[in-house]
Amino acid sequence: MSASLLPFNTLGLNQLCDELIHTATKEFLINTCLELYHSDKAMMVLGGGSNVVFTEDFCGSVVVVETKGIAVEQEGSDILLTVEAGEDWHSLVLFCVENGYFGIENLALIPGTVGAAPIQNIGAYGVEFKDICESVEFFDLDSSQLYEISHEDCQFGYRESIFKQQLKDRAVITAVKIRLSTSWKPNLSYAPLNSLNADTVTAKEVLDMVCHVRQSKLPDPKIIGNVGSFFKNPIIPLERFLELKQQYPNIVGFTHDDKHTKLAAGWMIDNAGLKGFAIGGASIHEQQALVLTNTGDATGTDICQLAMHVTDMIEQRFGVTLEVEPRLIARFGEVSL
Repeated sequence: MSASLLPFNTLGLNQLCDELIHTATKEFLINTCLELYHSDKAMMVLGGGSNVVFTEDFCGSVVVVETKGIAVEQEGSDILLTVEAGEDWHSLVLFCVENGYFGIENLALIPGTVGAAPIQNIGAYGVEFKDICESVEFFDLDSSQLYEISHEDCQFGYRESIFKQQLKDRAVITAVKIRLSTSWKPNLSYAPLNSLNADTVTAKEVLDMVCHVRQSKLPDPKIIGNVGSFFKNPIIPLERFLELKQQYPNIVGFTHDDKHTKLAAGWMIDNAGLKGFAIGGASIHEQQALVLTNTGDATGTDICQLAMHVTDMIEQRFGVTLEVEPRLIARFGEVSL
């Protein structure tokens, strides 16, 4: 009996799967995934569906992670939270700020579940998940063992982790442990937060500002289907950036390290005149060029064709290759553009 994936992806793509399984306990999540892993069926583990593009109907089982629970322990002025994978990320941020646990407030309003946060190493406004991560608990489907690995062993990078590399398709994240602080020290390094007064600002004010800016830039997926930023900001050698800067004096880049610059992909897409460009029911958002939207009746194919058009145009204009941020899920699993 096939099931609709429409309510389970923020792009609002009306694709089907063979079977939808809701898992509310860790034990059921592990047992379900293990059984499917050793069967001949395709399987996909799904959190909030805010980082997936279903390009066609999925011929397999989709396991929806709905485990809940937050355990709090104190170590001096540090707070350690063990959070189950199915908790909503933004709700966790609100919980922390309300209770005076600081360090997570810049990551407000990022959609999705807690279990997805380490995979992407989510980040915004000068903070990444790796900055607050103590450890990640996951079940290894190959060895049938539950492991907890330190943040160093997660091999975090820009939108990158071991869960997208060596452990891809075999690790089911069950919980994360994050380290926060009861002593308040704001991180206002990124615009527009640096307009706030570091001496007087509260965590609630930082959270409110982050929410306000995100809501003004990014469409609400409940109203217009989207997965947030569709492309990663490309990291290029500093010399290449300086060459581009001569050609395009207004190009936007941020220092990544001594030898590399992170380019603003949104600026390049905007500069190429692509805002508002549409293919079928898929369109580039008028306000934020990084966002591809479902204007009502888009198919996964529309979204992919639009994404390919954008990458082709940016390659031609700037000689820079854009990478897609969300996971593209086809008939039997993840694919590339």
